[in-house]
Amino acid sequence: MFARFRRRRLNPVLRDLLQETHLRVDDFIYPLFIKFGEGIKSEVASMPGVYQMSIDVAIEECYNLKELGIKSIILFGIPKVKDSVGSDALCDHGIIASAIRAIKEAHPDMFVVTDLCFCEYTDHGHCGVLNPKLQTVDNDITLKNLGKQAIVHAKAGADMIAPSGMMDGMITAIREALDSAGFEHLPIMSYSTKFASAWYGPFRDVAESAPSFGDRRSYQMNPANRNEAILESIEDEKEGADILMVKPALAYLDIIRDIREATRLPLAVYNVSGEYSMLKIAAKAGVIDYERVMMETLLGFKRAGADIIISYHAKEAAELLKKGC
Repeated sequence: MFARFRRRRLNPVLRDLLQETHLRVDDFIYPLFIKFGEGIKSEVASMPGVYQMSIDVAIEECYNLKELGIKSIILFGIPKVKDSVGSDALCDHGIIASAIRAIKEAHPDMFVVTDLCFCEYTDHGHCGVLNPKLQTVDNDITLKNLGKQAIVHAKAGADMIAPSGMMDGMITAIREALDSAGFEHLPIMSYSTKFASAWYGPFRDVAESAPSFGDRRSYQMNPANRNEAILESIEDEKEGADILMVKPALAYLDIIRDIREATRLPLAVYNVSGEYSMLKIAAKAGVIDYERVMMETLLGFKRAGADIIISYHAKEAAELLKKGC
């Protein structure tokens, strides 16, 4: 005898009618890694299908993304020269400022988000100016530089700023800097709960951003801390963040749900490099149905409470969604 649960699952049309969570192409932001030079499209060994691109190649990639229905990108920069303070990130002619202008000129309809941090631009690989006594990032000096970096991105034409350095007070500092420069309209998507995670390894290959010493545990979050994770995002909401974010996503679905229940702000998740590469390698080994596992994983982020998904899978997922998969 069929119980009511089985009765509701028998007919595929009824199953679709009753589906609670939906994945859409509009949910995705696709990361692009911009490298100084021309004609560069260099695949990263640890992230099959992900490339370092020069600006001209990134412009062409945006055509491909729009064909798939992907309307938003997030930019990461790989400068020609790095130094102790990440000067390229503070320059109107730096790699990201130049990329924003070129992409917005060619694709005014592309929504361009910029990762706001210094790890890709410093020669030591940490997320700001170092305090030599403590051998960690100097919070207050870095806040000032984040404000300067945000204005550089805003002047170049960024549509949204996404600070990722986990500095205390970063949203207040960036909001005040943007507002004082006449960019009150520009939203901030904060990496509000970002863990000191082992899932970031392949990203550091593509972004060339591995720390030259130590780690980032003095400013990124302890993966063991649930209450602190919630408080971090709530604090960024109080400071004026427009969108919150949890990074990584897959091992932190409980945190995504906790924050979803604690706030009504839009919530993003970052489906990080290690999560992406794990599925790619498993697919190559023939141990998973890659497309089904990928889509189930992305759907899981939405079910946990995410509104936005930053993912290297976005192009593949968009192709499947166009086919009605």
